[in-house]
Amino acid sequence: MTSISNAEVEQWGIFELALEGSSEGNPFLDNQLTARFSQKHRSIEVDGFYDGDGIYRVRFMPDSTGTWHYTTASNLESLNGKEGSFESTRPSADNHGPVQVANTYHFAYADGKPYKQIGTTCYVWTHQGDALEEQTLETLRNAPFNKMRMCVFPKHYSFNENEPEYYPYPLLSKGSSKWGGSWEGEKKGWSFDYSRFEPAFFQHFEQRVADLQKLGIEADLILLHPYDRWGFAFMSAEDDDRYLRYIVARLAAYRNVWWSMANEYDLMPQKSIADWDRMFKVVQESDPYQHLRSIHNCRGFYDHSKPWVTHQSIQHSSLDQVRRWREEYKKPVVVDECCYEGNIPQFWGNITGPEMVHRFWEGTTFGGYVGHGDTFKDPNDILWWAKGGTLRGESAPRLAFLGKILEEGPAEGLDPQDGLIRSKPPFVGKAHEYYLSYFGRNRPAWLNLNLPEGEKYQGEVVDTWEMTVTPLAEPVVGGQDIELPGKPYQALILRRIN
Repeated sequence: MTSISNAEVEQWGIFELALEGSSEGNPFLDNQLTARFSQKHRSIEVDGFYDGDGIYRVRFMPDSTGTWHYTTASNLESLNGKEGSFESTRPSADNHGPVQVANTYHFAYADGKPYKQIGTTCYVWTHQGDALEEQTLETLRNAPFNKMRMCVFPKHYSFNENEPEYYPYPLLSKGSSKWGGSWEGEKKGWSFDYSRFEPAFFQHFEQRVADLQKLGIEADLILLHPYDRWGFAFMSAEDDDRYLRYIVARLAAYRNVWWSMANEYDLMPQKSIADWDRMFKVVQESDPYQHLRSIHNCRGFYDHSKPWVTHQSIQHSSLDQVRRWREEYKKPVVVDECCYEGNIPQFWGNITGPEMVHRFWEGTTFGGYVGHGDTFKDPNDILWWAKGGTLRGESAPRLAFLGKILEEGPAEGLDPQDGLIRSKPPFVGKAHEYYLSYFGRNRPAWLNLNLPEGEKYQGEVVDTWEMTVTPLAEPVVGGQDIELPGKPYQALILRRIN
């Protein structure tokens, strides 16, 4: 039996081929399936995967319109040599393709539309059951976020000790769900068959990735993490690599996927830097579309200059370091974790709404991007940063306001601009066209800028918390004082008018 999910697919959509084959033995190990998709002189090879119940699938994301032809190859006769074609049509209005690095330090969709990241973290929202997961999606529908950091595997940590509905592997024996050991310890009593995957787990997970895609949200998928009581953080190199190839085969055709090798990789001493290098290369070599790839630290940085790293995913509370990281690695900087807005005892989860917004603006005006989290005490331990649900903080509408300002700024992104002022504050923008500065907790009553002679700018004072934009009465030129409110959390935008 051959099943084609759609004989006509939009550019950057998903063409899926389902084939019926043997379920004897261990299909995950014993049987291989690939397909070659061709259009004129181009050819792209894609790995297939076993999806349970004797069904094998191949998914393909066409990156251009027109007719695509395919041929399968397999060690199973029933899967081998299947041929066909489909039409790739123009993408729909809200389909801009995968996000890629653009202009060295920034991002854009495949069709060239700029992508200005306003991210959030919801680590294990896909492991909470349909009711809470649907509530999370409803919250996202009205939130400013265009990227979600999320774990593939379930997580064991404070405020997150419930058992997931699905496991990624067949369960052989169950350990204690109240294991009190540290995440750096060994697994306690859990046993899984790592030679087989549990299709229901991945089917559910990829449905949530598709749900995010419908909302225009990038899914930054954390492939491994240390907060684990089941043993997934302690798999062998062979099992790690098999898992990575399987998830790439299943999910790479989703245009909104990013790969994050790990959250806080440096809290996993059982894996060496050589292991992370190897796993990066497994993902890079397995992904025919070359989605974005990163790795997230707790304390020590991975070497972001390595060729398989596309951008920097950083945990740090000092946003004034963003420019230094840009210059050191020559790649986009996303401070995915700069502490979270909330009121829990942990220091990283109790900054105020104004402080959260301040850090976003500070990271922006040093040339980078920043991530959000919401960690407010809840009697049922439903914290957005872990499980999703609803947002409780004050920062989200202010981040939407920032996102609108970024969208209205230079398409190429905001880069540091030197020479406008003798000391702080820093300016970013595009030389001779657009400048943005943010004063943070400082409150200057006026500035005098070294703008190029003969250039005039329309100035706007931005109150980042009150979300107001007030045009200056007179054009701004070099050498003349600019009057400012003398309040904290103000910004200044200059747009050239001659």
